[in-house]
Amino acid sequence: VQLQASGGGLVQAGGSLRLSCAASGRTFSSYAMGWFRQAPGKEREFVAAIRGSGSTIYYADSAKGRFTISRDNAKNTAYLQMNSLKPEDTAVYYCAARRADGLRLTSGEYDFWGQGTQVTVSS
Repeated sequence: VQLQASGGGLVQAGGSLRLSCAASGRTFSSYAMGWFRQAPGKEREFVAAIRGSGSTIYYADSAKGRFTISRDNAKNTAYLQMNSLKPEDTAVYYCAARRADGLRLTSGEYDFWGQGTQVTVSS
């Protein structure tokens, strides 16, 4: 599976962005998808994950109430809608796919990664 993340950019605090992750292949619906982020000088951290069917979703505490993960299996695409953005959300955001369809919070349990898209939130 190849993943291509897009949709990052520069936004003011309180604004919104929608990230997309386009996947190649015909088995997209069998993969759990996750979003992670990495700020300068910090470790990569979990943001959100969604099962292949979209039936189960999990968010990091920092994302709850502001971010929404979703997927469109017909388009082989996962999304991360980010609202009420804060300067501390500034990071490179990565999408990832996991062969086993279970939600995991650690980056090491994901098999495929996109290239990352920069999100910068100004105060």
